[in-house]
Amino acid sequence: MSGFKAGLEDIVALRSEICFIDGQRRRLVYRGYDIGEFIGKATFEEVVYLLWHGQLPNRAQLTAFRQQVAAAQELPREVTDLLRACPKESEPMAVLRTAVSALGVLDPEASSPDREANLRKAIRLLARIPMIIASFARLREGKEPLAPRAGLGLAANFLYMLRDKEPDELEWSIFDAALILHADHELNASTFTARVTASTLADLYSAITAAIGALKGPLHGGANEQVMRTLMEIGDPSRVEPWLTQALENKQRIMGFGHRVYKTGDPRADFLRQFSQKLGEARGETRWFEMSRRLEELMYERKGLYPNVDFYSASTYYMLGIPVDLFTPVFAFSRVSGWSAHVLEQLADNRLIRPRAEYVGPSELTFRPLDERD
Repeated sequence: MSGFKAGLEDIVALRSEICFIDGQRRRLVYRGYDIGEFIGKATFEEVVYLLWHGQLPNRAQLTAFRQQVAAAQELPREVTDLLRACPKESEPMAVLRTAVSALGVLDPEASSPDREANLRKAIRLLARIPMIIASFARLREGKEPLAPRAGLGLAANFLYMLRDKEPDELEWSIFDAALILHADHELNASTFTARVTASTLADLYSAITAAIGALKGPLHGGANEQVMRTLMEIGDPSRVEPWLTQALENKQRIMGFGHRVYKTGDPRADFLRQFSQKLGEARGETRWFEMSRRLEELMYERKGLYPNVDFYSASTYYMLGIPVDLFTPVFAFSRVSGWSAHVLEQLADNRLIRPRAEYVGPSELTFRPLDERD
């Protein structure tokens, strides 16, 4: 067998109409639209509809979609009880993974393979994942979860439920745009996990739970948390260069830089850089942006590496008042839109995903009975 590539790098595993990445021209495209077409023009809900249905909604379709999401937001009592039972020190991604699996147990449509049933389940997941994250965040602080407010979109409602304060226009518009930027990214580790799981004809909840498990790893979804902890360790723009010099001497991995697909930079980082700067200037606290910008400059000078989506999302989320250990769950909040789109596409023309491995172990060994192995 030949053609082996570690990590399946550049291996084309399937065909998809959902997302296209041009790594040389630093482009990310959803269903034919460059992501730059959405920022400042479309809402996250519009982009989710596009990913699931293949076209942008008209006004009536968008209104109906938002109503369906709003109607699905309330968590089952059993899931809220589960969140209450989780130790306060639990890792939020572990809590989210467990709660999403519980949603599947409680959904009478969980096992239905019908596309319309899967769309209804996808709506429930889209509506309830931010509820799970915000509810656990408040419960671990000894506070009661907040119900969503009518009239607020997914982005604004999450910030409200998390902080008990409605976001201003700058906050919700930036967070909404960040959700769009994270919505899908072709066959990343978690999306591929979702499609592999769906290809066995497991239910949607199983596929999304598996995807959350893959996203939990620090080499995938956890990088933005590590970026923020790095910035907090550095503490001041004047300390960036000596910190980086020491880190590189120690061969320390600098999270938030480089990407396996993008060769000339991550287009999502371009937008998030602007968001970090705008929030910092609006709050009169530009330290996090200044540190990030200096670190970006030095990493390119010394290593030739560009920042990826995780780098500036860290300071952006932090300035929005999102706790650091919720950065990866927020990633899942956005990415469930893409995961669901890929599961729907996989099931529409399914073939079990079953690659091969190149065997490199010993061969033609002779078996010896137990008494002869001394």
